[in-house]
Amino acid sequence: MTLAARILTLLLATATPVVAVQANTLKWAASRDIGSLDPDSFGDTFTLAFLNHVYEGLVRYDSSLKIEPALATSWELVSPTVWRFHLRPGVKFQDGAPLTADDVVASLQRATDDLSPLKGNLAAYKSSRVVDPMTVDIELTSKYPLLLNDLTNIFIFSKPWLVTNHTEVATDVGRKVEGYATTHANGTGPFKVESRAADSSTILVVNKGWWDTPKHNLDRIEFLPINNDATRLAALVSGEIDLTNAVPLQAAARLETSAGVKVLMATELRTIFFALNYAEHLPSHPDLPNPLRDKRVRQAMYQAIDIDGIRRSVMRGQSRDTGALVAPSIPGFLPGMDKRLPYDLDAAKALMKDAGFPDGFGLTLVCTGEGYVNEEQICQATASMWAKIGIKVDLQTGTRASITQRRVAGQFDVTPLGWANEPAIDAESLLLQVVHSKTSAAGVFNWGGWGRTEIDSLTDQAANELDTKTRLAEEGKALSLAEGEILFLPLHEQPMAWAKRDTVDTVVQLPDNKVRLWLTRMGGK
Repeated sequence: MTLAARILTLLLATATPVVAVQANTLKWAASRDIGSLDPDSFGDTFTLAFLNHVYEGLVRYDSSLKIEPALATSWELVSPTVWRFHLRPGVKFQDGAPLTADDVVASLQRATDDLSPLKGNLAAYKSSRVVDPMTVDIELTSKYPLLLNDLTNIFIFSKPWLVTNHTEVATDVGRKVEGYATTHANGTGPFKVESRAADSSTILVVNKGWWDTPKHNLDRIEFLPINNDATRLAALVSGEIDLTNAVPLQAAARLETSAGVKVLMATELRTIFFALNYAEHLPSHPDLPNPLRDKRVRQAMYQAIDIDGIRRSVMRGQSRDTGALVAPSIPGFLPGMDKRLPYDLDAAKALMKDAGFPDGFGLTLVCTGEGYVNEEQICQATASMWAKIGIKVDLQTGTRASITQRRVAGQFDVTPLGWANEPAIDAESLLLQVVHSKTSAAGVFNWGGWGRTEIDSLTDQAANELDTKTRLAEEGKALSLAEGEILFLPLHEQPMAWAKRDTVDTVVQLPDNKVRLWLTRMGGK
């Protein structure tokens, strides 16, 4: 038993719950901090979900993941490529400024600027214009059926606030570009930022001027990033925090026995896979040809992964093994797509020999200990498995911030990548942002140069297809081609484990794994 596990066992056995200081103050702990207060700074699901408490889009997902009006009350197609949005009257930013069409246009331009890390979230955007103070037209590059889905993650800023604070251009976590919006916020959402200390705490207070009718009863949210699992869970057991969306799988059963604590388990939409660097030379071996460009090597690495062993030992039986890049509930998935190639070391060794690597080769596996569920342990287990076919893995770990910078810069040989197909909840998200070759608007997360012309063409066709049946067929074919080429090494759909104290009456846990505290009510014992 590790030291952290022994500490956790002791704390679970001896901790005495304390009474919350204030029933309408919710203390929420996660395993890491958000990247920034700027929602355009990086396409990180967790950061965007947190900032959705402060900022809002023209539309949003409801508690059933169906699109509903938010800052726009209605919309219609003016032409096949122009959408008209009518803004909600009476909405004010948290500094008191009214919402206008100018704010929407400025926000869309900011999010889609060439320097914006979020530009891939609105890849079909061409331009926008003010029709009148409460009406905006958005013009797209072509017919595009998923604009509303994309807009759920494009948050609206106050234009005067952006201009006054010289933050009209998005900041960038990956490139360490900061600005006023990195540490300050001014949205229209249900909560306002009272204070922020990076890697320590972010305090939100209720926005009493919010336009919507609150379903929550919270006055204050204290967000605490607590990286150490034992410390975080001990805080939950003792009553120092009320909620965490980061319960280690190995602690879930034990935590469930603690008085006043309930564990919430579900399967996330996010699929985890290994991304490979397809550069001519691997960063770790710049003088040698890249073996990962050989499909036989990729298949050998795939078939050397004992995914059942990872599910049993690393994921505590809670993950769902898959051979696909998207979950079955994601539009674009085809039946049977998630069937994996068999685990077969003999076949893997034969493939390595046939590819000219009978004695294997070396590579770096770049992972973080605070990203995907049990990411570091997955990497450790996989490194041992690849060693059996002669691949000598140099496992390099670091903080999420440092590893993100390496991934964005292509400084990895192999690295885990997870995708929940946000914001579209459609395979178009993965295909356009990850699989597609890097262009001005596509392939934002194509860090390893794995694009293929035929897949790009199908993805582009699907993005312009208004007939749903045809579009999904094209997406399915593109996914099948990526799977057939073994462009990535699929692993599983990861589980999500949250836990709450009985101070929290209701918490909504959806398969996109986003915490929505504007739907949470406190009370309890």
